Amino acid sequence: MGVPVTTGPQAPAAAGRDLLRAGHLRVGHAEREQAIESLKDAFVDGRLTMDELDARAGRALVARTCAELAVLTADIPPATGPAHPPALARRPSLANAAAKSGGCLVVATGAARLAALADPGATAGPIPKVLVIPLFLVAAVAAIAALLIMVYGVSDSIDRRRSRRQPRNAITRS
Repeated sequence: MGVPVTTGPQAPAAAGRDLLRAGHLRVGHAEREQAIESLKDAFVDGRLTMDELDARAGRALVARTCAELAVLTADIPPATGPAHPPALARRPSLANAAAKSGGCLVVATGAARLAALADPGATAGPIPKVLVIPLFLVAAVAAIAALLIMVYGVSDSIDRRRSRRQPRNAITRS
């Protein structure tokens, strides 16, 4: 007999595997970017020099197949630690504290104005008199929260400024 002919839905999959094994599968922008990120990680870890990174990144940008991309990272030794150091938690700045404090003051002002509309005098206002005390409490709590947020923001800013001024050796000794 002759060579068996593969037909049906399995034929394209078999052809795709053969192309992948041969490395002739064309790459897209995402694959090129992933290869460049791997090269950058190797540079940051000290496994590539700047010249090697530039040359290999240029070749990655013009690569057309998986095989061409694989060659660019094949001889790089594996990483010994995490690819990127963990990011330090960023604490809110003084400007953020001021913005939050301002938001609380807006709430306090609004609640005070609504309480004033209740007109606890002889004439009835557009807001029921029953809401005067709850609105006053909302205004008071929002004003106190604004004050506390601002105090915390200022003290945090002062602490950060002091820690930047201290030399590294003084920090490690204590």
